[in-house]
Amino acid sequence: MKIGYARVSTQEQSLDLQTDALKQAGCEKIFEEKVSGAKQSRPELDKMLEQLRKGDIIMVYKLDRLGRSIKHLLELVEIFKNKEVELVSISDNIDTSSIQGRLVFNIFASIAEFERDLIRERTMAGLQAAKKRGRIGGRPKGLSDKAQRLALVAEALYKENTLSVNEIAKNLGISKATLYKYLRFRGVQVGNPIIPS
Repeated sequence: MKIGYARVSTQEQSLDLQTDALKQAGCEKIFEEKVSGAKQSRPELDKMLEQLRKGDIIMVYKLDRLGRSIKHLLELVEIFKNKEVELVSISDNIDTSSIQGRLVFNIFASIAEFERDLIRERTMAGLQAAKKRGRIGGRPKGLSDKAQRLALVAEALYKENTLSVNEIAKNLGISKATLYKYLRFRGVQVGNPIIPS
């Protein structure tokens, strides 16, 4: 049985493009989801996985509609493989029932593994170098470029004295604790906030 899975990230987005393509490809059943790819919980995907039977073909419009990441995608492919189910991605021209499709996925898996090894290697080298310099592992002190820009805006808003601490934090999309951290970073006295929160 050909089973489709369609997903968009927000409620405002339309699934029509994906569902039309899946119907055209012969899907008899389509699971539709409006949820961010970063979310762990995807009820429709879980429902589809529970209903899979040997010989089924999972069809998606694009691979990024299915997996949260390459790692997640490979985990799903492993589930499909164990259930003897094939995967077809219409736009990516991938079909795991073909030799070429399996090759592409093996390449993906190799790249993911290579990336993990590289990260591990770099982390170990960095920790060893830091140890030699007498530093202990952990995050470096200071703020990223983006955080420094936010700290500058936070300082200006705080000194303007028109918004409460809570309002400033909400407008910047940060927590109150982070706001105070940014203000301290900018050298602003925050022991007694200007505006009560």
